[in-house]
Amino acid sequence: MPQSVLPLPGGRPYSVVAAAPGPGPHQWAGAPGATLDSDGSVVLAYRVRGEDDHNVIARSADGARFTTVAVLRKELFGASMVERPAIVRLDDGTWRLYVCCAVPGTPRWWIGALEAPTLEELPAAAVVPVFRGDDVTAVKDPVIRRDGDRWQAWICCHELDVPSEEDRMHTSYATSGDGLEWTWHGRVLAGRPGEWDARGARLTSVLPDGRALYDGRASKEENWFERTGVAAPAEPGRPGVTVGLTAVPDAPVVDVRYVEVLTLPDGGRRLYYEARLPDESHELRTELL
Repeated sequence: MPQSVLPLPGGRPYSVVAAAPGPGPHQWAGAPGATLDSDGSVVLAYRVRGEDDHNVIARSADGARFTTVAVLRKELFGASMVERPAIVRLDDGTWRLYVCCAVPGTPRWWIGALEAPTLEELPAAAVVPVFRGDDVTAVKDPVIRRDGDRWQAWICCHELDVPSEEDRMHTSYATSGDGLEWTWHGRVLAGRPGEWDARGARLTSVLPDGRALYDGRASKEENWFERTGVAAPAEPGRPGVTVGLTAVPDAPVVDVRYVEVLTLPDGGRRLYYEARLPDESHELRTELL
């Protein structure tokens, strides 16, 4: 698997889509989800964490310079924090946003969906829970893909069964006929004991050939210091992650997180990702392949 064919950050000039909201740790802009509108413009949804927790929806004609069109603050959902959103345009032009919300005073997370005719109207839409989580599993950071009537979701699941060990994570897979009622198919990607991703694996983007990019870390102490690696279908000759994914040992590991790969109308690809700065704040960047 030559490095040149992998859509990984770091080999090209980048531009900053959103600066860190402030200096120092836990001042983050990133965790992006991207899609195309019918006119070819890029719609980006991302998380900002600092003095305030919120999701931002922004639009760009060139994929690099964005204008904010909506802000959804954590208070809209009764959440103590919000994380990576996913944005989808339906066939009739309706917009659907998947948001992930922390339950105050607990380690639990759940994912809801909002729909509106325009991006600007999403903050006023009602949220419908679609992945609820439970006392032993927190669900967050959805990757949502749609192919006709077939919806697919890769959900980061945090394991809550051991107190103070809730940073452990894996990725599970679900399918749906409408993107609202989902059927789980189990775990498809997990960390590997003794490796750089031993503490967990969070899928961040699925490529057309069945490979995926994911975030991992080796230890509890590396929480918020994840890096990006590459996974491939576990069974050769059977693309599609319903049979599971496995890390690619010889693939590069890049010191960024939440990589989103957007295929453009001309066949090119644009990457969006969260990059850590020397003071441990994070900014949202983009690169064009």
